[in-house]
Amino acid sequence: MASIELWFTLGTAGMALGTLVLAYGLRLLPRSQWRRYSILIAVPGIAVVAYALMALDVGAVETAVGGTAFIPRYVDWLLTTPLHILYLGLFAGAARGVIGRAVGLQTATIVLGLAGALVAAPLKWVLYAGGLVTFAGVVYYAYGDFGEAAERQGGATAALYRKLRAFLVVLWLVYPLIWLVGPNSLVLMDVETTALVVTYIDIVSKVGLGLIALNGQLAFDDSAAVTGAPGD
Repeated sequence: MASIELWFTLGTAGMALGTLVLAYGLRLLPRSQWRRYSILIAVPGIAVVAYALMALDVGAVETAVGGTAFIPRYVDWLLTTPLHILYLGLFAGAARGVIGRAVGLQTATIVLGLAGALVAAPLKWVLYAGGLVTFAGVVYYAYGDFGEAAERQGGATAALYRKLRAFLVVLWLVYPLIWLVGPNSLVLMDVETTALVVTYIDIVSKVGLGLIALNGQLAFDDSAAVTGAPGD
């Protein structure tokens, strides 16, 4: 199997290319949408730095079970996954307080995931369970308050929100499974295979969500793009 540095290098290239493509999308969108859309450009942009550091073997630490945790990856997720929740909330037109609570729960999910990866059982499983609970809270807001706000917008905005939410939630459900079978828990996958799978899903989720959002917003007619998109 190829080395882990290769997967991280490919991850760096994929995130960089995705960032450039999404940045080009700014030229295609009305200026009124730039601030919110910039969140989607920042997500793979942050990941470029994280993957470059990991490719250079920076930030790898040995865990209590003898595995490896990559700190740049968790810092990436700590920044980017709340940004995705922020984008969803703003796009749906949800209340700022609700968005803040969802962002806080997502941040807690990543912190608990990192802590669980570093320590041994039984505390590992307590932290893992805590992460599942906080992630369930994120999903609750995505389908509850966020979803209701998007439906009130109606039409193309509601339809695009449902597509973005389904894409993100389904992909994010894979991460706890990878964590469970990875080298810091049940050790059913080695560190190289885990790096390959996570890199692939990371690129799909970070770049893919931006492309779906860009394509959906471009599909709006001019009046809907300017007056029907909430959150800017």
